[in-house]
Amino acid sequence: MAAGSGAAGPARALCLCSGGLDSLLCLCVLREQGVEAEAVSFASPFYANPEGTARACRRLGFKHHVLDFTADILALLHDPPSGFGSCLNPCIDCHARMIGRAWEYAQENGFDFVATGEVLGQRPMSQQRGPLNRVRNLSGAGDHLLRPLSAKLLDPTAPEREGLVDRSRLLDLQGRNRKPQMALAVKYGIRDYPSPAGGCKLTEPNYCRRLKNLMEHEGLGDARLVEACNHGRHFRFPGGTLVVLGRDRADNEFLRTALRGGDATLRSVNVPGPTALAVRPVEGDLPSIRALVAAYSDSRGVGRIVVRQLFAAVHPEEFSVEPGSRDAFAEFMV
Repeated sequence: MAAGSGAAGPARALCLCSGGLDSLLCLCVLREQGVEAEAVSFASPFYANPEGTARACRRLGFKHHVLDFTADILALLHDPPSGFGSCLNPCIDCHARMIGRAWEYAQENGFDFVATGEVLGQRPMSQQRGPLNRVRNLSGAGDHLLRPLSAKLLDPTAPEREGLVDRSRLLDLQGRNRKPQMALAVKYGIRDYPSPAGGCKLTEPNYCRRLKNLMEHEGLGDARLVEACNHGRHFRFPGGTLVVLGRDRADNEFLRTALRGGDATLRSVNVPGPTALAVRPVEGDLPSIRALVAAYSDSRGVGRIVVRQLFAAVHPEEFSVEPGSRDAFAEFMV
């Protein structure tokens, strides 16, 4: 039983968990002193699927919750109070909002505080004392946010002062040296965990070019187009039409199911080739889009490519297209 919890039972903590080693250690450090610790992860088109985190939590015996974060992060992309990082990553505001959402959920479900696996000084920008304090203040969790891995180096929080956790049994990790965490992983039986990395697509320059292009034209209000940034090659044709061209079977299946009114899908029918999704195409762009599909199809030994063009709720049409060079479309690639 956690110190100070008394007859009311153990303290309850909701820990933000990415599935990485630090967040798993946060859970283990709290459980070791009797806190009833549970994990929460966030789902959006920009982060890895939380199922991997769920598996890691199950292996260690922690209950795992998932909150949809899509609306939160889309709002921040329009106007991040703390600005962007090197790409379209509003890291300070994103992390603060995650903690805020976790604290809201914690209060609604009987948790006493929220916790994270942040380590002071581990990341040169986001995990210095100033940014950590800013995140705490922006989140709304305030004194109910505990960072167990560096707690001894930070000001005491409400759960420490109130005896819900024993500050003397918390840690004083600092900096980028991972050896202390690796030793703790052995102690707690944590065997499978990813190497430290961002994992957020908003830090990837190529991905962000697509997303920024979408923001400037169609906007971010259509969830399937946001998801489409994870698939295929992207082209913007002179008339303004966005085309997503599949790279593999998974892309092609996604693009076929993403068809909506006003859109078209195109694919070759006499040879193997990709599926293309043309988002509300203008008539003047369609010949070039058909030529794009032909260029990326397997034209070996075939004189012309038959391209089937399908608009939603309209009978398909077929066009015979001369396969050209892929280089002709390089200027349209996003």
